[in-house]
Amino acid sequence: MSSVPREPEDLVRALAAAGIRDERLLEAVRATPRAYFVPAGQEAAAYRDVPVPIGQGQVTTQPSLSAMMIESLGLEGREHVLEVGTGLGFQTALLARLAADVVSVEMRPDIARRARGNLVRQGVRNVELRVGDGSGGVPDRAPYDAVIVSAAFPDVPAPLVAQVRRSGRLVQPIGTGGHEQVVCFVRTASGLERRRVLTAARFVRLYGRYGYPHGEADPL
Repeated sequence: MSSVPREPEDLVRALAAAGIRDERLLEAVRATPRAYFVPAGQEAAAYRDVPVPIGQGQVTTQPSLSAMMIESLGLEGREHVLEVGTGLGFQTALLARLAADVVSVEMRPDIARRARGNLVRQGVRNVELRVGDGSGGVPDRAPYDAVIVSAAFPDVPAPLVAQVRRSGRLVQPIGTGGHEQVVCFVRTASGLERRRVLTAARFVRLYGRYGYPHGEADPL
């Protein structure tokens, strides 16, 4: 008998063991089949708490890390959310279950196309997926109640700060890429206030006008 987890419930148990307590989030994971958001041939890893390669040197965010970041946003169901870094759409689908609507930005057109197909096939209708430079956010849809950035930079880019609603939350890996702290911030009258460090992690770099120059390699 195979020991490879093959059901969403296996992933739910792994996230609960990693400290995730938000019952709405755990239910969203239970109801969102990750196997439909990984490349063909990677389905056996879908319900394990591991990142999955998606091509172009990219991997998905480890589910427990993604869940930790989502949980820090304190979503209650009414929020307008910005996601920077769509990947293949699993995190996007979770956000869509937990918030009123999601604007997600992916800089790689082919990955965005695959994510859009995944979301459509799963009946996710409250996501607007754009191809572009996520470091600048999506100003024409701002302000946002919550922002989640799935790439690393030493600071939060100024356009993202400006697009968070007062008292809204933003979570981002802070560092140079490859070794950073995932930090949750709250927008105050004077700007972003660092609330807490969630964990240490390894993310790819945030590229774009307000991030690293395109073509600059991620650190090994």
